[in-house]
Amino acid sequence: MASGLNRPAGVFDATRALQPYGGPWNLRLAAHLLRRAGFGGTPDDIRRYAAMHPREAVSSLIHFADTSALPQQPDNVFDPRDQLLALRGADSTARRQAVAEVRKQMVASVASMQYWWLNRMLSTPAPLQEKMTLFLHGHFTTAAIQKGVWPTYVWQQNQLFRNSALGNLRTLTVAVSQDPAMLLYLDNASSNKMHPNENYARELMELFTLGHGNYSEEDIRQSARAFTGWTIDRRAGQFVINPRIHDDETKTFLARSGNFDGNDIVHIIYEQPACSRFWAQKILNFFVYNDPEPQLVDALANVIRTHNYELQPVISTVLNSNVFFSERAYRALVKSPVEFVVGTYNAFALSEIQAPALRSLSQMGQILFYPPNVAGWPGGSAWLTSQTLIARENFVAALINSPQMNSSWIVRSPMNAQQAAANLIAAMLQNDAPQQAYSQLSGYLDGSTTSALKNFSVENYEERVRGAAYLTTAMPAYHLN
Repeated sequence: MASGLNRPAGVFDATRALQPYGGPWNLRLAAHLLRRAGFGGTPDDIRRYAAMHPREAVSSLIHFADTSALPQQPDNVFDPRDQLLALRGADSTARRQAVAEVRKQMVASVASMQYWWLNRMLSTPAPLQEKMTLFLHGHFTTAAIQKGVWPTYVWQQNQLFRNSALGNLRTLTVAVSQDPAMLLYLDNASSNKMHPNENYARELMELFTLGHGNYSEEDIRQSARAFTGWTIDRRAGQFVINPRIHDDETKTFLARSGNFDGNDIVHIIYEQPACSRFWAQKILNFFVYNDPEPQLVDALANVIRTHNYELQPVISTVLNSNVFFSERAYRALVKSPVEFVVGTYNAFALSEIQAPALRSLSQMGQILFYPPNVAGWPGGSAWLTSQTLIARENFVAALINSPQMNSSWIVRSPMNAQQAAANLIAAMLQNDAPQQAYSQLSGYLDGSTTSALKNFSVENYEERVRGAAYLTTAMPAYHLN
């Protein structure tokens, strides 16, 4: 690939890395773009993007298509405030029973939200918007139901991420600091000047904006003071500032002094050089490859500062760049469970993700709206364990054998073993498989490597094609973005 980045070990051409890519363009690279900037695509989607100029393809993703025809919210966004308020004065037995029922309704509500979001990822004409929503969900983490984080709050946060998908990071960070779900999850809703809670102040710097080592413990304490009084009105479900419990004395934070509040803290953080490098590292790890070279991080950090933390030009630079289309980046990331599930429905050209996928995602280790902790999902090779690989295989096996597959192009593959094998590997792997894989798949299809299907007939050919599709998804390349 003519990116100019495939040099000997230890040599990296940072000057060319973020320059616009000018090499060849084909189905393989169009599929790469759709996997990274979305959740893959149907064979028709990939062919359509391959027919565009690379910059046109990226532009069509960066400038979100109209999504007004999509269902705009889940069927069940449960807000328990009326039920919980009605419990005041109830006896302990009635309270326990009512709280248990409310929790049950909240769990069902979150499941409805998960199902809605997965199908939006699958069907949206603006896939990068949903990919960025997923990126931000894994970055500014909040878990539903815990600490009074009601489904309605998580839903509002999800919409915040979607509406801010390619907006300004500084503006988004202020909004997250005032978001009811975050205020509850990291305990700032209960922080006051007599007892400042340091949880949000710490994670804001360590996990969200600066990274460990770029602030002191005293900075955490001073920041926590600035965020006191930032709370929520539980009746209205909205952010409010309570001046009675806000610390309005002078604070000294990151070598600056003043009567700071949360807005000031965020703005001071975004003035730090470490902030742009932090975001550059995060974006490169998500869109390009893990452990990016320091020179590449510095180069993207400069782009971020130049554009004042506006995401649209930054993500456009990344997706148009030499480094994004380099062999170093190609299939360099492990698909997350969500990417694996949505991408598989896309690969088979199926129109709706059904409820059993939620259970499969849980078994694979990623439950939307339930990150394991404030650091989010670890990602990378942690997605692939003996247990989660079995869960991936079971998910595909169930889907392959479901009635849904009757509408897939898979079952209409040509009744010729070699051609069907070639079609599967081309459509699902963009030919990223060794010749041996073609031979094994052809052998399976014509019955020469399996006694179960040796007596070829029209009647059992569909069964063979489904089995071959399953075998294709088990190939290593299929698990990589």
